Amino acid sequence: MYGGYRGGGGGGGFNRNRDQPREMHKTTCSDCGNECEVPFKPTQGRPVYCKECYSKHAPPREDRRRY
Repeated sequence: MYGGYRGGGGGGGFNRNRDQPREMHKTTCSDCGNECEVPFKPTQGRPVYCKECYSKHAPPREDRRRY
């Protein structure tokens, strides 16, 4: 730790303008077929899930320990 800065951030490696709303894209959930909006442009051939279905398909989060 140097000068109070721990490094490694956790901000995802980029700075997004927090005052600007995210561009949302309408699509159809690959699981339930309901219309939903996602914060990225869907890629053809890759599944896109609504919030409810994504939670069923998402891998479990690792136990993150702070040192």
